[in-house]
Amino acid sequence: MSNPKAPTQSAATHVCCYCEKTLPKSQLHFIEDEYWLCDRCMHEHTTTCSHCGEPILLENNAGSSETPLCNDCYDDHYNTCVHCGRVIHTDDTYYRDRYDDEPYCYDCYSRFERDGGIQDYYYKPDPIFYGNGNRYFGVELEIDEAGESDDNAEQVMSVGNRDAEHIYCKHDGSLHDGFEIVTHPMTLDYHMNQMPWADVLKEARSMGYISHQAGTCGLHIHVNRDSFGDTTEDQEASIGRLLFIVEKFWDELLKFSRRTQRQLDSWAARYGYKDNPRAMLEHAKKGSNRGRYACINLLNFNTVEFRIFRGTLKLNTLLATLQLVNKICDLATCLSDDEIQNVSWTTFAKSCTSPELVQYLKERQIYVNEPVNGEEEV
Repeated sequence: MSNPKAPTQSAATHVCCYCEKTLPKSQLHFIEDEYWLCDRCMHEHTTTCSHCGEPILLENNAGSSETPLCNDCYDDHYNTCVHCGRVIHTDDTYYRDRYDDEPYCYDCYSRFERDGGIQDYYYKPDPIFYGNGNRYFGVELEIDEAGESDDNAEQVMSVGNRDAEHIYCKHDGSLHDGFEIVTHPMTLDYHMNQMPWADVLKEARSMGYISHQAGTCGLHIHVNRDSFGDTTEDQEASIGRLLFIVEKFWDELLKFSRRTQRQLDSWAARYGYKDNPRAMLEHAKKGSNRGRYACINLLNFNTVEFRIFRGTLKLNTLLATLQLVNKICDLATCLSDDEIQNVSWTTFAKSCTSPELVQYLKERQIYVNEPVNGEEEV
């Protein structure tokens, strides 16, 4: 049956839109805010949206037989590969370049992958997870002013990937003459002790690249969402506390970030303070008009992205930034809403014990009034 009949109104009974039997409403299913179906027709003529879990008519399936979807979920979260017709989540969608709006799945996109060292902006290889733990950090470090050069990118990757495939490089349209270094997901311990950051940063500096001094560069850190809790509800609660921490300590984090307020307004805007974590999360969701250009980007399906930090080629600054993000995530996942609201910056700063983080907090004069002199940022 191609077009089910619209339901007829009755106080206690209704007509099944397929077999047209009149039955008590208690024996019918009402789906898609429109259709009434008996048990048999419900079984024969419906499927379940793989994203929201709601039943939908087979003829209203906006996805595929493998990935059935209601229209709203398809429009909000999915695309169809223009080459093979596979239905794909937006997080798994690839584009050949930033001017091309035709979506590809990874398998089809990989046929068009560039041979050079710098991939296009939408390049997303399958992630390789390094280290043992439940919290992983993916770093995006922008470098500028010494050429968007495949040869240079390949040289940086030869250093970073000497022992394993740690990094890749991408085009970024916000840069004048550089590229973005991206890591695969790694635990904090792996970043600290096995990722060859010192050699990568030294190599980039030796070729004339700058990051902090360029004024165009950011240091973005992705954290896997499932590290914030076992259920969606737990994850949302932790992310609400994370947002609350960032807003509560905004002045201190602005100093930490080395960004100007104008830079943050352009690339990592704040959401605005609310009185409690739950309200912060709801407020942030309503602020989705910023797109990904928010201090904490919540639009990625698998990660939460910290975008507030300015780029750097100084090793201690990069490691301290990772340690700070880890500390914020610890508080967000371990404390209750009430406990988070009672934490002061002084208490937070005193709880930071990692040498790199303590050194950097002192350099920025936000560690219990103990400023020190540090090396110049690059």
